[in-house]
Amino acid sequence: MDYNKLADLLLPNITKTPDDYASAYPARELKEGAVVTRFAPSPTGFLHIGAIYASMVGQRAAKSTEGVFFLRIEDTDKLREIDDGVTEIVKGLSAFGIVADEGFQPDGGEKGNYGPYKQSERAEIYQCYVKELIKKGLAYPCFCEEDEMARIREQQEKNKQTTGYYGEFAKCRNLSLEEIEQNIKEGKPFVVRLKSPGDENKRISFVDAIKGKIEMPENNQDIVLLKRDGIPTYHFAHAIDDHLMGTTHVIRGDEWISSTPTHLQLFWVLGFKPPKYAHIAPIMKEDNGGKRKLSKRKDPEAAVMFYHSEGYPKEAVMEYLTTISNSNFEDWRKANKFESIDKFPFTFKKMSVSGALFDMNKLIDVSKNVISLFDADYVYECVSNWAKQYDEDFYNIISRDAEYTASLFQIDRGGKNPRKDIAKWSDAKAYCEFFFDELFTPNDCYPEQLSKEDIKAVLTEYVKAYNEDDDKDAWFANIRSLCEPLGFSPDVKAYKQSPESFKGHVGDVSTIIRVATTGRVNTPDLWSIMKLLGKQRVLQRLNDAINRI
Repeated sequence: MDYNKLADLLLPNITKTPDDYASAYPARELKEGAVVTRFAPSPTGFLHIGAIYASMVGQRAAKSTEGVFFLRIEDTDKLREIDDGVTEIVKGLSAFGIVADEGFQPDGGEKGNYGPYKQSERAEIYQCYVKELIKKGLAYPCFCEEDEMARIREQQEKNKQTTGYYGEFAKCRNLSLEEIEQNIKEGKPFVVRLKSPGDENKRISFVDAIKGKIEMPENNQDIVLLKRDGIPTYHFAHAIDDHLMGTTHVIRGDEWISSTPTHLQLFWVLGFKPPKYAHIAPIMKEDNGGKRKLSKRKDPEAAVMFYHSEGYPKEAVMEYLTTISNSNFEDWRKANKFESIDKFPFTFKKMSVSGALFDMNKLIDVSKNVISLFDADYVYECVSNWAKQYDEDFYNIISRDAEYTASLFQIDRGGKNPRKDIAKWSDAKAYCEFFFDELFTPNDCYPEQLSKEDIKAVLTEYVKAYNEDDDKDAWFANIRSLCEPLGFSPDVKAYKQSPESFKGHVGDVSTIIRVATTGRVNTPDLWSIMKLLGKQRVLQRLNDAINRI
């Protein structure tokens, strides 16, 4: 067989050689040990939280070693592609603070010297390497139609043999040059297959960066390299791209472990050094006492859109995903409460081998902690942006006076023990509704042990004594001064020593005022709330409460 003639017959328009691309894609100049990772999704529309997780792991691995994280679009399967799929991916990632060092960017452009970063724009590169394999007798054209492939599979299943196109079943593997020329002359469509040198009775081993040593049978399948339209399969394209783009670590879901022998074989026959593989266990969820993968069909939290619509801050989602990605992160966070998450020393060695468990309650707790550390202006900005998209009426109310709204988020914010009332931006409406007359709903949830007469007496006397100019100490002293004349203890300890001697204590008096003013038993600092509401609004609510009793 004249393989050079065969290569020119099959790919006559390809004139470049692998050496041309080797010079066009020089080795990266990075420090020793720097990790180069990529996130390489297909533009199919649905962005799973697992995709955010995988891309975050890739970005963290690169950042922690001063390496490179790039975004490549693998769009060789045109049947699954949707319009604006790439834009949706980039927007989805950037919404969580994941912006690639190279590849597709939020502004719609591409960045970096190793592009194009979309596989459909790299067809000639793949065909060049296929042509080289044909010249070396490591690839060949296959003219088998679907019905022939079905017959082969049926025979294999009947004989309980491994299914696929290999060995004696590879009908086109040994076609002569004359037969190939005749088929092409007749216009028969063909794919180009790898002439696999593998033996399924032999085994290969590789060290997975997460799972450790893995041993598997060699690949003996003559997989498709180029489809009939000249577009490569994922398997072949990723090997070429990862080599030329200098990928050091391929981070992907562990459903790809079974394909690793094939991928390693491709690197070897191409003469490339394989990257290291890090197979991530899927994010799991408890279900009826067991565990299963987080499902886009069953679990709303599987979709990235869920976090946008609920209003979970990107910082909280990334904090939580880092918590489940590295088992030592929580200890690091306790010791580095205010440090940027980028300074966390991420490592594959601390990743779960079997699959991290997704816990919504844990996410909520993490999110509350994260939001509690934000400054008030940023909270207002985030709540406003969320409301503008998901609750227009609420947005119109809070944006009417941005300074006022930001001030209400300032209450009990900062200090060693900030309040943690808000877990997501959709909680903000309920949190701050008593600050706005349009949202305020009176709720007479006074302490049950107090009579209506005593409640009314407290409110009536407080209306007389209220002074909006009081500082916090004078304000509380004013409340204490009401206690004894009305039969309440101004001291909680004294009340506890002799509860039968009093109607209640100063805390109960404060609760009565709090409920009348806010409709809540539990709120942030009441003095600050009343100062922000202003005298007219406070007195109006106190008098309205008196009239309802």
